[in-house]
Amino acid sequence: MAKAKKEKRFSCTFCESTFPSKSSLNTHKRIHTGEKPFSCEICGTSFSEQSTLRGHLRIHTGEKPFHCEICGHSFSNKSALNRHKLIHTGYKPHSCQICGYSFSQLPHLKAHMSTHTGDKPFSCEICGRSFSRLPDMKAHMTIHTGDKPFPCEICGSSFTQQSKLKRHLRIHTGEKPYSCEICGTSFSDQSTLKRHLRIHTGEKPYSCEICGTSFSDQSTLRGHLRIHTGEKPFHCEICGRSFSYTSTLNRHKSIHTAGENVNVY
Repeated sequence: MAKAKKEKRFSCTFCESTFPSKSSLNTHKRIHTGEKPFSCEICGTSFSEQSTLRGHLRIHTGEKPFHCEICGHSFSNKSALNRHKLIHTGYKPHSCQICGYSFSQLPHLKAHMSTHTGDKPFSCEICGRSFSRLPDMKAHMTIHTGDKPFPCEICGSSFTQQSKLKRHLRIHTGEKPYSCEICGTSFSDQSTLKRHLRIHTGEKPYSCEICGTSFSDQSTLRGHLRIHTGEKPFHCEICGRSFSYTSTLNRHKSIHTAGENVNVY
């Protein structure tokens, strides 16, 4: 009986890993050498593998060839599609050991941990503001640069992030994909649904450090703090009076528009 031919393996001289072909060995070696021979002709970013460059090019072309069979969302690479699918399965294998919150992806857990540790390793070089996540810092930078690379094809409004454009588009489409499991009310974005749920749960996670009053959302807390600070950032363009809230300013404006004597507090 003939002996089976032993498969030839190619060994890495750096870490002793073995590979079935010389080409796969050469690709692997770039991890150690840092070599990135494949460059994007549009923005100049370099990559160690040609397949990674192909995926990167879709950022510029907008191509999204990978589709979710459940909801129809499209993605530029397969790994992003696989991460998205976890939303439908509900699988959240990464749990916070402090508060018990679970996440579908490890980077989301790591970002969440900063809420407990207060760690904000990413700083803006212009104003010094710090962030717990790199994407948040990059989004913040657009405040300084004024860059809004994501335009709405319907009304022409531009946005700093693609996620903000997606939320905006729901104004035109009327889409409300996030539904409350308790009362059935639907919302166009997940953050609004989370705030709504606190009506049912009574949760008020945002507390005033001065008087201890708690609120269900951060914006209401910010408005409340002006009671203590005396800040009045909203100004009447007609008479110059200042107010703590936009709602108070709008009531005041009726004095000028309708001649009504409205009591403003």
